[in-house]
Amino acid sequence: MPSTIRSPRQLLLVQRIIEARKAAGMTQAELAGRLGRHQPFIANIESGQRRVDLVELIELAGLVGLDLHHVIDKLESLPIGTPATDASPDN
Repeated sequence: MPSTIRSPRQLLLVQRIIEARKAAGMTQAELAGRLGRHQPFIANIESGQRRVDLVELIELAGLVGLDLHHVIDKLESLPIGTPATDASPDN
């Protein structure tokens, strides 16, 4: 199975995390601190160098007000194999 680290679904998830963090008025360092982590933890997630696991995602989403049900619905609506350019927030 090919890696999904740069898949459209992963890219859309990262995009939603970034948008929610910024909408919450938080810096990467502030969010990381609230998670008990250091700033590079968030930077690596947002740059696609690190995947966030489910428990981390739930905690992160709670801190920035990210509606995971909505995000998952969007992710599921992307067809498998969708080119990354089709993973824009409006899709």
